[in-house]
Amino acid sequence: MVQQPDLGEELALYAAGYRHIAGLDEAGRGCWAGPVVAGAVILPLDRPDLSQQLEGVRDSKQLTPRQREHWYAIIKSAALAVGVGIAPPDTIDELGIVPATRQAMALAIVQLDLPPDFLLVDFLNLPELSVPQKSITSGDALSLSIAAASIVAKVTRDRLMVQLDGRYPGYGFARHKGYGTRQHRESLDRLGASPIHRLSYAPMRLMLQE
Repeated sequence: MVQQPDLGEELALYAAGYRHIAGLDEAGRGCWAGPVVAGAVILPLDRPDLSQQLEGVRDSKQLTPRQREHWYAIIKSAALAVGVGIAPPDTIDELGIVPATRQAMALAIVQLDLPPDFLLVDFLNLPELSVPQKSITSGDALSLSIAAASIVAKVTRDRLMVQLDGRYPGYGFARHKGYGTRQHRESLDRLGASPIHRLSYAPMRLMLQE
């Protein structure tokens, strides 16, 4: 059964006096190519119909592309603020994927129109930020704000990969979005690495060594 994220964490914090609680999640950590993208979403927790309005919002991995696009538009309309942060492949190669993901999340927070007074973060913590925060394992399955952020991050990244497919044809980025599919591996064997491949990741690193 698909788990329905709820507002339990958010409403407990709201009752404690926090007002602008941002959910944060990322998309693309495991990809061989393209950026890692973070989403940040602040929901209007004083709206009594909020849970009903976002009833179909789930962890983005549990939704089809069409469902994600549908809920992305609704989230953008309903949220008090939405932010996106992007860490490109060269940053991932230089820093490593976890620091690069943290950087993308920090950038997403900067892009919010409202400064958050609390962060709910999927899996990671952000020690470089002074904002009070809580890391939640599988947060995108539990917290509605984090689930909304996961959709924002995924839709934004998928759209970017479709654009990059036009710039770097032959790799199938529009189809596999940079994940390590058989088609992707075959295109790498045929064409070599593109400028948006993560050279520190094993398939590209081994290719360069050979």
